[in-house]
Amino acid sequence: MGGVSPTQNPLRTQQFPAILLLVAAGLGLLAANTPLHAPIAGVLDAHIAVPGTGIDLSVAHWISDGLLAIFFFVVAMELVYELTRGELNSMRRALQPAIAAAGGVIVPIAVYLFLAGGAETAHGWPIPTATDIAFALGVLAVFGKGLPSGVRIFLLALAILDDIVGIVFIAILFAQDLNAIALGLGVLTTIAFGVLSRMLGERRRPLVVTAMLILGVVTWGLIVSSGVHATIAGVLLGLAMAQSPAMRTRFALEPWVNGAILPVFAFSAAFVVVPQVSLGDLSPAFWAITVALPLGKIIGIAGFGWIAMRIRPRGTPPALVFPDLLAAGALGGIGFTVSLLLANLAFATDAATRDQAILGVLAGSLIALMLCAALVSARAASYRRRAEASS
Repeated sequence: MGGVSPTQNPLRTQQFPAILLLVAAGLGLLAANTPLHAPIAGVLDAHIAVPGTGIDLSVAHWISDGLLAIFFFVVAMELVYELTRGELNSMRRALQPAIAAAGGVIVPIAVYLFLAGGAETAHGWPIPTATDIAFALGVLAVFGKGLPSGVRIFLLALAILDDIVGIVFIAILFAQDLNAIALGLGVLTTIAFGVLSRMLGERRRPLVVTAMLILGVVTWGLIVSSGVHATIAGVLLGLAMAQSPAMRTRFALEPWVNGAILPVFAFSAAFVVVPQVSLGDLSPAFWAITVALPLGKIIGIAGFGWIAMRIRPRGTPPALVFPDLLAAGALGGIGFTVSLLLANLAFATDAATRDQAILGVLAGSLIALMLCAALVSARAASYRRRAEASS
């Protein structure tokens, strides 16, 4: 978790992409509340259509539905790896992070509904369930020097399981006017994409790669036309891809995702006007998300993780002890990317509440970031002292 090699691309590190995301979101929020608002809003609201397809999206939706599908494509490939060869490839290894992840979903939902369970805001409950893996690992890399590798592995497993939940929410809760024929055709093109990926092996096959690119774009178009959120196309294609070419593809796309796609989305998603109202007039959704992300995640992850320690098989060491679970819970409260997407989806028809929900995501994630910086630093210092004492 230490320094960066002089020859290492900073976009492949953990620290720099997290800083880039934070800066992009800050710039988006700043630009939305300055005279730059009108020209940038004009660009984001401009529509671009694909001739002959019926697909006509604003620039903002091309970012959230198009570019972000590539991010979910990379996430899905990592999910497959972790579930087959990585840290979640057995029930024994996955037990504590799985139970902790369940708590990190259930408790924030309960906190949200307690604070914003009214008819107008209740459907925002999925928003505080997400963990931004890039941000969380970036914070861990900056403040966690000296922490055992198990903390990073646990957090990675936790965030991946959170991603699965977020993907399920997006697929099930936010599908609109489902077109079964388009969805069925999208599944077929996904299968064809997966079959072609198994023809790549270790050799470069330009024709196969070209055919896969075409199938990928067609699949995305069909999923958009089906009424299922477009990012699910990226998930389906990532899950279908053969493991070896998937890892090469993920490696190739990583700098583009970290350096362009996620910062552009963060800028666009955070481009909201801060409401000129008193604190008491802010939407319950704002307060619920602001509280549920840091507090709900800490209570849920640490509490359920502690329960997992109590019920683990006899003789099996816990993945993390309780103080480390508190630090992981704070890290889990950094919702950011997927939470911003869920906020846009949950309040798509209510612009005022949507903007306040987005502000809640930013505020809650910032509070969680400050909490986890303190907790992770304290735990890292404790481990360093212990290592020095034993040396």
